[in-house]
Amino acid sequence: MSEKLQKVLARSGVGSRREMEEYISAGRVTVDGKVAHLGDRVTATQQVRVDGHPVKIAAETEQICRVIAYHKPEGEICSRTDPEGRPTVFERLPKIQGARWIAIGRLDINTSGLLLFTTDGELANRLMHPKFEVEREYAVRIFGDVTDAMIQKLRMGVELEDGKANFKKIKAMGGEGINRWYHVVLTEGRNREVRRMWESQGVVVSRLMRVRYGDLVLPKHLPAGGYSEYPLAEVNYLRKLVNLTAETESLAKPEDRDERRRRMASIKRAVRKHQIAVKSGEKPAKEEKAPKAKPTEQRSPKPKAKGPAPKKRTRI
Repeated sequence: MSEKLQKVLARSGVGSRREMEEYISAGRVTVDGKVAHLGDRVTATQQVRVDGHPVKIAAETEQICRVIAYHKPEGEICSRTDPEGRPTVFERLPKIQGARWIAIGRLDINTSGLLLFTTDGELANRLMHPKFEVEREYAVRIFGDVTDAMIQKLRMGVELEDGKANFKKIKAMGGEGINRWYHVVLTEGRNREVRRMWESQGVVVSRLMRVRYGDLVLPKHLPAGGYSEYPLAEVNYLRKLVNLTAETESLAKPEDRDERRRRMASIKRAVRKHQIAVKSGEKPAKEEKAPKAKPTEQRSPKPKAKGPAPKKRTRI
């Protein structure tokens, strides 16, 4: 049976369906040697290439869907590369073969918290689509006076540059002086939406953190810059949310409390090293290459002497 090209590419882990549509429109995808177009359908027997590289078409039954939770710190961007050299969320993710991690939505550079990644582009596409109304909960610290009238407006809806927006829920969480914390819930993920909604009321968001996606909350034990893979139950919860069939296998390894503590301690050490390297503008020590010898110091290797090796002299 044939399927839409962008859907097949997304399921194969090349990117989200939206990204694949952009690739196809830009002429970066070929099918059997011919440039593909939006709306093309393919079968498992056809040759598909992206930027000249062959793509293994994965059937739904062959692919094992993986999902990880990443605790994004402030200062990282949600792109694979950055011309300005800023750190990206993909630098700290575990390496995998035969697939790649796809971000489920984005958080801006000044926002921290829960960011999900998956190897299944179709799952990522559906979870980001507004029609499924998956809840996102944020902890927001507001600088400024917040009135009941402002809260009511934010619940009912405010006009933004890209259309009307409203919070599904707003809950006051306390604070001191004119710095107050609130938890807000959205069912869509427009660019800087939470910040823009509060700013429309004349107040400033001084801290923003995503704490929940659907029913999945940011794990308390997960340090900023760390990640944790979800077991089968959580993966199937997300798939059920967006009407995808349940998975029967998982690559997540079960671990007891001691194993988790050791893994978290290892992640914290790796995160600290990574942060130090980023601040200093250098690569971590394990990635550094030994300096090359100067031309004057290079010597041709001496021929090996025949016979028994000479005894080593002990220096005193």
